[in-house]
Amino acid sequence: MPARNAARPAHPSQPGPQAWRIEVVVPAGLELLARDELRRLGRAVQLDAASPPGVIGLAYSGDLRRLLDLRLATSIYLVRQMAVPRPRALLGDEHLRRVLADCTTVLALHRPGSFQTLFLSAAGADSAVLGRLKAELAERLGLTLGAEDGDLVLRLRRGPAGMGWELLVRLAPRPLATRPWRVCNLEGALNGPVAQAMVLLSRPRPADVYLNIGCGSATLLIERLLSGPARRAIGCDTSAAALACARANLGAAGLSGRAELQPWDATALPLPTATVDVITGDLPFGHLVGSHAQNLALYPALLAEAARVARPGARCVLLSHEVRLMERLLAGMPAWLVTQVLRVDLGGLVPRIFVLQRGTSTDSA
Repeated sequence: MPARNAARPAHPSQPGPQAWRIEVVVPAGLELLARDELRRLGRAVQLDAASPPGVIGLAYSGDLRRLLDLRLATSIYLVRQMAVPRPRALLGDEHLRRVLADCTTVLALHRPGSFQTLFLSAAGADSAVLGRLKAELAERLGLTLGAEDGDLVLRLRRGPAGMGWELLVRLAPRPLATRPWRVCNLEGALNGPVAQAMVLLSRPRPADVYLNIGCGSATLLIERLLSGPARRAIGCDTSAAALACARANLGAAGLSGRAELQPWDATALPLPTATVDVITGDLPFGHLVGSHAQNLALYPALLAEAARVARPGARCVLLSHEVRLMERLLAGMPAWLVTQVLRVDLGGLVPRIFVLQRGTSTDSA
């Protein structure tokens, strides 16, 4: 077998005059925020005018490594359009060399040894033809075949309007939503891209006193601090196990000295009135964590306490699957002004991100 991750182009991240074809996968509902993030890469990016929900297509003429720093992307793929009538033609020398070139381009973006297995996702992936294709690619790239997943992930699908085929190669050995600092995970933990979206919607500033209520494993807290400094950053949770998990993740992110972890009840915070600039929270959905009956008591108390500690004009961004409950409570709370509501598809659950602003009323209810 050839040496692992062997033959690689000298400068794989430089495509020359022709741009790469790229597909960025994001949580459906966050496309506008993700498009803004891509635009910040400058002239190297040419966004498609329209794409399916949860997908952003683009042409990209820059260094592919820069795409790996995107915070709102779940995964990113290099797309190769193949003018072939059926997958069997991909075994031909010309097309196979193109597929191998894309694969080696991706391998060269990472340290040697980052990729051990190859996985092909396609209709009929277990067919004899695609079995031969997988085996050929794995042998030439020095990889083994993954049974259910892999480090080097390829997708094969019909081309636009059913013309030809498209071969997609994921740019990283893991989805970008899998943050490298996550050394401790809790069931129902918020994923990185959604947390990053909530941070952006909170309009972070260096002078902020930032409070993450029910911080869990610290996803929101870490995404906030990785986005920039805060005057004070606090994560609170009544669960000792959650705080231990948060502490481990903060350490892995190199942020231990920049955040406070407190065993506070979010409905009875030991903070003075009107002292917090930004509040974020991933509220119990009533599925994996809590129940609807518990939320009927928790949500109004939590919203009232958040209003008490928030300064006038403070920003509050909350994620909840209890949409009707949140809408009903907020309609009766003049302390909170609803400025935006985003529907987010988390794959089976479709919660909302509620973006709130503290009014000038002294009433916290």
